[in-house]
Amino acid sequence: MPSYVVTGASRGLGLEFVNQLSQSPDNIVFGLVRNKKTADKLGALGRRNVYILEADVTDVKTLKAAAQQVSEITGGTLDVLINNAAFIDDERNALTLDGYPEGREYLLEQDLLKNFNINVIGVIHTTNAFLPLLRSGSVNDIKKVVTISSGVGDVLFTLSTGYSVGAPYSISKAAVNLAVAKYAAEYKDQGIVFLAISPGLVSTKEPLDQPTEEDLRKFEAMVASFRKAYPDFAGPITPEESVRAILVVVDKATIENTGAFISHKGNQEWL
Repeated sequence: MPSYVVTGASRGLGLEFVNQLSQSPDNIVFGLVRNKKTADKLGALGRRNVYILEADVTDVKTLKAAAQQVSEITGGTLDVLINNAAFIDDERNALTLDGYPEGREYLLEQDLLKNFNINVIGVIHTTNAFLPLLRSGSVNDIKKVVTISSGVGDVLFTLSTGYSVGAPYSISKAAVNLAVAKYAAEYKDQGIVFLAISPGLVSTKEPLDQPTEEDLRKFEAMVASFRKAYPDFAGPITPEESVRAILVVVDKATIENTGAFISHKGNQEWL
C-alpha cells in the first residue's frame, strides 16, 4: 500500500492533501498536526486509512517520534513525504523590507527568523526525520519528497510583477528551494525524487472568515501586481483544484526531474 506523510494537515492545503489521497483505500495517509485537539476537520474525514499524528516541524524530538509511529505501521518504509506546513504572517505580509514602523524595526528581524525557522529549518528537520523510511523502500520504487514552496520565492516573478512586499516569507521560500536542490544532488543516485512545488495562489480562507476593507485593499493590490506579468490571471484557485493539480505533477515526476522548482502546472507558470 502506498504510504504518504503530510505535514500541516489540520487545515488548508494539508487537509486537502489528506482528503484526496485517502479517497483511495489502497493508500495509507499520515496527517501530522501540532495539536490533535485542533484537528477536528481532519478527524471528521473518518477514514480508516488516515492516521493523525502529533509533531511540530521545529521540534526534532516530536518528528522522530512521529517517524517511528509511521515505521511501526508501514513496516519501516515511506513512499511520499509532503512538506506542507509553513508560516506566513498575514498582518505584516503587506510590508516591504524598509516598511516596518519606525522604532519597531526589530519586528523585521523577528519575522525573518521565524519564517526561516519554520519554512526552511522545519522542512529540513522533517525531511531528515523521515529519510530513513524513504531509503528503506524497494530499489525499484520511486520515493518522493515534495516541499510546498511558492512562486513569490522566484526571482524573475518578483522582478516581473514588482511584488516587493511579504519579504520574509518570500525569502524563506527561495531558501527552501535551494535546500530541496541540495537534497536532490545528494540522493539522485539513490532514486529519491525531491521537488519544490508552488501551489498557485490558493484561497484557504474559511467560509466564515469575513475580510476587512483593509484585507480587500491589500488583496486587490496584490492581484494588480501579479497581472503585470500574468494579464489573464483570473484570481485564486481552491485547495481542491490546487491539490488535484499538484498530485498529477507528483505522480508524473521521475528521477530526471529531481531538484526542480515548478508550479502546480508542472512548469514555471506560477499563476
